[in-house]
Amino acid sequence: MKDFDSALAKAVQFFWTTRESQGKNQGAKSGQKDAGYRSAVTGGKQMDGLIRLVSEIVCKEGCQREHIFLDKRLELPGFFRPTKKWDLVIVQDGNLLAAMEFKSHIGPSFGNNYNNRTEEALGNATDILAAYREGTFKPSPKPWLGYIMLLEDSKKSTQAVKVDEPHFKVRDEFRGASYATRYELLCEKLVREQLYDAACLILSPRGTSGVYSEPNSELDFKRFISSLTGAISGHLRAGK
Repeated sequence: MKDFDSALAKAVQFFWTTRESQGKNQGAKSGQKDAGYRSAVTGGKQMDGLIRLVSEIVCKEGCQREHIFLDKRLELPGFFRPTKKWDLVIVQDGNLLAAMEFKSHIGPSFGNNYNNRTEEALGNATDILAAYREGTFKPSPKPWLGYIMLLEDSKKSTQAVKVDEPHFKVRDEFRGASYATRYELLCEKLVREQLYDAACLILSPRGTSGVYSEPNSELDFKRFISSLTGAISGHLRAGK
């Protein structure tokens, strides 16, 4: 698409603008605000700019809009649990073509939340792939799975992090790695272990300018979109 980088910048700008607005408006009626930064997280619409950008690109590739679900009907059955609600789902003629997760991580807390995000990513992929293996989605082909992480670019997210090693040594790649590097490693491994077909890592500093960076070319947004549209186009051709 034309002005690809500009469209992504606008989606990042939407994230920060929406988050800032939610932080200001949350509790305006009740008079009660969530503690700390939770008020800006509980709104849950910050990633809509990215979600809608991906859906628009898929539409331009020939996928009908009625087959793309991003506001409702997002629940998919699992193997270890009854259902899981994804962020964007593509279903055509009874075939599950794609399912995507859009996540963000904003400071000041990175430690525990990083572990939670890692466990979510691993668990969600393991669950849906097991369900596919057991025939839950038949006659669907193997669904394309995607994972996007938008991480705040800050001193705390990019500085080296100490690890505790009371019994055994951690893997070398984690030694002295910042949270940004840890997310980079996570996304790389999610794809290389074939849990997701593509992953994307975007770093952006706090503010509404829309500034962003992509630290790893294997994990950039264009590569993510290329993988997705290639898979969708293949399904559409096969269905003709």
